[in-house]
Amino acid sequence: MTKIKTFLARASRGATLAAALAAMGSTALAQTPPAPGASPRIDAIRKAGVLRVGVVNNPPWLVQNTSGDGEDWAGPSWMLGKEFAKLLGVKMMPVPVSHETKVPALVANQMDIMIGPLNQTAERAKIIDFVTFSSTGVCMFGRADNPKFTSAKTLDDFNKPEVTIAYFSGAGEEPLVRQQFPKAKLRGVANSGSVAPIEEVMAGRSDVAPLNRMLWPNISKKVKGLAAFPKENDCQDSKIFEIQSGMGVAKEQQVYLDWLRSVAQRMQPALTAEERRMTQNLK
Repeated sequence: MTKIKTFLARASRGATLAAALAAMGSTALAQTPPAPGASPRIDAIRKAGVLRVGVVNNPPWLVQNTSGDGEDWAGPSWMLGKEFAKLLGVKMMPVPVSHETKVPALVANQMDIMIGPLNQTAERAKIIDFVTFSSTGVCMFGRADNPKFTSAKTLDDFNKPEVTIAYFSGAGEEPLVRQQFPKAKLRGVANSGSVAPIEEVMAGRSDVAPLNRMLWPNISKKVKGLAAFPKENDCQDSKIFEIQSGMGVAKEQQVYLDWLRSVAQRMQPALTAEERRMTQNLK
């Protein structure tokens, strides 16, 4: 019996060591760029000595610093871009673009990667590839003293004739709200310059309205008496109307793309933490 126990203990230690070595090997592979000749894009980046990154102000992922102190950019996108450059042994070279030109500039080879980030849509996926590390989502918010809102346990609980849902007419949420809540009373209102129909809800004209999940932490501090659905983790894990988002690269660069994705996967915990930190400052 003693020999059996000794054998099992050694086997267990061996399995633990093997698992640890495998994890270390996986991390090392994630950090090591492809060898010369494996990726024309990486070879070109190394030869130039710079990683050309497309930039456009897009909080909380990529935020321009105009204070004159510190780095010119901040956010999880900038953090990940810096990691790519460090592992490749090159400097980052920002390439300013607009929201309208960021995809065309990427396709035209004016940058090596658009760190933006970009929402991953079916149309965009036809012409570029994505390195996703985040997502957009929606919080449904209402008055904390309104039982029509607070009694909801599932999203479908808002899809009732007695529930009034407000949204900004012409905003991106309008078709999603109409599709998700066909039985509810829908109330399209003009955008008065606010981030969501907050006045509609606070005045009691509507029971619930959608809001970008990343704006909720700041709004909940400014406007007292509101509650969010889902409430867990301050609504930051919401999957309502979710769209994956991340960086973009031109098509036909599989080795380069696979390496970028492996680095992003390893960095995910740090990127999520940085996104959360930047979210606290959104207005």
